[in-house]
Amino acid sequence: MEVIVKRFEELDINELYEILKLRVDVFVVEQNCPYPELDDKDKSAWHVYIREDGKITAYLRVLDPGVSFDTAAIGRVISTRRRCGLGTTLLREGIRVARERMNTPAIKIEAQTYARAFYELQGFQQTSDEFLEDGIPHIEMTLEL
Repeated sequence: MEVIVKRFEELDINELYEILKLRVDVFVVEQNCPYPELDDKDKSAWHVYIREDGKITAYLRVLDPGVSFDTAAIGRVISTRRRCGLGTTLLREGIRVARERMNTPAIKIEAQTYARAFYELQGFQQTSDEFLEDGIPHIEMTLEL
């Protein structure tokens, strides 16, 4: 298992293709949710992913402060294998990236409601009522650094 952290401009074309394919396969196709996956925010993010056996198996992006919120934000959290610790490893790395590479007092996320407990285990706290985003229930959560 290799954890990789890169800015958008550091990604090669094959990495970018694999990341976008994974995101579309899960967030658009698997969740049956047509929405604009390519949102121009990738250019202002650290891309954190895990590579195993030559394939990306987990991914998230850490957005710069001011892109989605006044603080750093983590989004597009995805793992091809669930309930095996891969997502936890990935999320901890995303938090580390925000803490060490950005001058931000907190990290915000818009989590799918079903994943609330996963984020709470890493210290995030719910900071909004449930809302629908692209037809899927979400909540805003914050981790104070």
